[in-house]
Amino acid sequence: MRYLLAFVAGILLSLNIVSAQKPVQQSTSEIYHSLEKLNFLGTALYIAAHPDDENTRLISYLSNKTKARTGYLSLTRGDGGQNLIGPELRELLGVLRTQELLAARRVDGGEQFFSRANDFGYSKHPDETLEIWNKEEVLGDVVWAIRNFKPDVIINRFDHRSPGTTHGHHTSSAMLSYEAFDLANDKSAYSQQLELTETWQPQRLFFNTSWWFYGSQEKFENADKSKMVNLDIGTYYASLGKSNNEIAALASSQHLCQGFGRLSQRGTENEYVELLKGDMPKNSNDLFEGIDTSWSRVNGGKAVGEILYAIEKDFDFSNPSKHLPQLIEAYELLQKVDDPYWKALKSLELRNIILNVGGLYLEASAETAFSNPGGKVKVKVEVVNRSSSNIVLKSISISNTGTALQPSIALKNNVKQNFEIDLEIPETTEYTSPYWLKEKGSLGMYKVDKQSLIGKPETPRAFIAEFELDFNGKSVVFEKPVIYHYAKPDKGELFQPFEILPEATASFSDKVLIFADGKSKKIPVTVKANADNIKGSLQLKHSKGWTVDVESKPFEIANKGDEQTLIFTLTPPADEDESYISPVVKLNGKEITKELVRIEYDHIPTQSVLLPSEAKVVRLNIKKSGEHIGYIVGAGDEVPESLRQIGYIVHTVAPSSIAKGSLDKYDAVVVGIRAYNVLDELKFKQRYLFDYVEKGGNLVVQYNTAGRWGDQFENLAPYPITLSRDRVTDENSEVEIVAKKNSLVNYPNKIEANDFNGWVQERGLYFPNKWSKEFTPILSMSDKGESAKKGSLLIAPYGKGNYIYTGLSFFRELPAGVPGAYKLFANMLSVEKNVKPTKLN
Repeated sequence: MRYLLAFVAGILLSLNIVSAQKPVQQSTSEIYHSLEKLNFLGTALYIAAHPDDENTRLISYLSNKTKARTGYLSLTRGDGGQNLIGPELRELLGVLRTQELLAARRVDGGEQFFSRANDFGYSKHPDETLEIWNKEEVLGDVVWAIRNFKPDVIINRFDHRSPGTTHGHHTSSAMLSYEAFDLANDKSAYSQQLELTETWQPQRLFFNTSWWFYGSQEKFENADKSKMVNLDIGTYYASLGKSNNEIAALASSQHLCQGFGRLSQRGTENEYVELLKGDMPKNSNDLFEGIDTSWSRVNGGKAVGEILYAIEKDFDFSNPSKHLPQLIEAYELLQKVDDPYWKALKSLELRNIILNVGGLYLEASAETAFSNPGGKVKVKVEVVNRSSSNIVLKSISISNTGTALQPSIALKNNVKQNFEIDLEIPETTEYTSPYWLKEKGSLGMYKVDKQSLIGKPETPRAFIAEFELDFNGKSVVFEKPVIYHYAKPDKGELFQPFEILPEATASFSDKVLIFADGKSKKIPVTVKANADNIKGSLQLKHSKGWTVDVESKPFEIANKGDEQTLIFTLTPPADEDESYISPVVKLNGKEITKELVRIEYDHIPTQSVLLPSEAKVVRLNIKKSGEHIGYIVGAGDEVPESLRQIGYIVHTVAPSSIAKGSLDKYDAVVVGIRAYNVLDELKFKQRYLFDYVEKGGNLVVQYNTAGRWGDQFENLAPYPITLSRDRVTDENSEVEIVAKKNSLVNYPNKIEANDFNGWVQERGLYFPNKWSKEFTPILSMSDKGESAKKGSLLIAPYGKGNYIYTGLSFFRELPAGVPGAYKLFANMLSVEKNVKPTKLN
């Protein structure tokens, strides 16, 4: 019984029930589409490495054309990527990209899963990937996903037979899937999982191939296709009013932080999958051929199917509620089948169809967006029956609280019923935050101790409202997460999760504090109240060698949502040093060491992330020349704030403001990361940038991508330069200074090999691989087994000034407080100049 309950709970929690989106109210055509999917009992799992790796065309096809339950297992959450739309990087970017994946699945009809693998950045070979990831643990997560999701068909996005030809994460995802295909049915493999699930053997494993993997369209046309299945994924769905590719494009466009917004497509299009394991479908392009996908595959399901097939055949589009009695009868029969997987899955699907057929609206909305353990909040409940069916609302309860109402009232046609529940939050309720971030993991793995959570896209919500409805003597319980439903004049109606937060959190405005000399700094710490009338103290913890003026300070905040900033004076040690400081909120006998980070974008639900509150403090002996820096901000660019940390006055320069002579007042001008990729206007201002250099300015251009967001900008530099996809991914790779006498590594700071210690994630990316004789390469570096790359830092004199291009990842290193990166960047701004401070108006 323990196994059965855990297994059923795992199935239900694995379904993507989105708690912060506007409730889906289906049209009759959409209800019919859901009914078709209800009557297909087959499952497909697509496997790849990252968010945006998935083929949304194929996922949509399997979900909407084949009608299969379709999932996407992304081994990582994309934490190592970049961010086109905001400042989030690393774990916060992983939270954002998780939500973008869920948004994509809401469009294409799939479900979303993950492993514990952390996207540590670009990897050139699966050997490196699987060593950093911990192969056995990630393989176990893939096995776990297969055993729980029970796919009949698995499709790999990448080829397991081509290590070293693409991102190591990509190949690793295919290799792990290939191995897990058989292990999932092996009782001796990951046997501890079998306390919560059972073994499963998929029927077929495919590789989603295309001409791209063959090198050209011509080579692909001539390839042996005897083991390939060809699917026309351009099909049109009349009931949805969209083609498959239109749906797929909209799903793919949810990956906004990666720049995947794209035009929709229409018309026939071929998609190929190559059989790797299992039997080849015969005389058919049906991936499920020979697999029983009818209700007959379930013991006791035939009687359920007879009812549901008849409803599908004679569906009444003008009055779908007429089918309620038959749907309820099918639901009652479904509860008697002895297959826990299909029983749980199809019961949930059927309950959703019953709601939509009956025009039933059920909502439980808290009066505020969040509360605290031990707190109280009113929950407003709305129930509407928009059909003529006889339905009685028997009870409303909220899980984990014992709170319940027993209205036992008939729901008249289109008459809204409102209720109010006083929800008392148990003291033991856990805070709302991504479960995979609750404990510190490693470079390659997130730490998740609770097996039942592994793979889930989100932390399950603490409070679920349960509505028991009676349909002519037959009761059905419907579940809805407690949400926060509100409106803004400039946004309209909004829905977001109801969350449980600490009574207070504390944070630093700067995550890295650079002490360029021995002087003290004022350190502001902001305490945010998440409850009314809080009173406590704030302590600033620090390591030996650093001193603070006072160990703790009192605070008192009257209103939830308000903030109070306390100022500490921190003095660094005399010598260079790296350390951390952290605030501790002491309140009502508790010590709270978390900060609250909100991630808010229109295309995803608002996310609340609780992270350890800390700031890196660096005592650094650094010299610099000049004072005023003009900065053209790129994408996801936090470098300006880092430069302010070492005493520069940074002025943001909009491309539209650049004109002849407008930049002359700056001691140096910096172009942010990917600026030429995302700022179309910038290419028209290039002549003014070159004019600035020619008259004696220093222009520093940080990396831009080659060939991803359009054609490469030809006039990137005053002399010929060609960007490539060259990169050095090992952050610990040896760096050789090849231009030892160049000003870049001598003035005003002497750069040595140890200045490249402590770098994070990578050395750099998109290095130029060709440049004219005017450029001088400064550094040489390489990944293991590769030729030396000398394009990471190039300098060329132009007129009286200097043009510098760098693919080094300063956008990661400076926010991480890497001392050597600060020294080298200061040198780029100061090269061959000894400028007195400029006075600007």
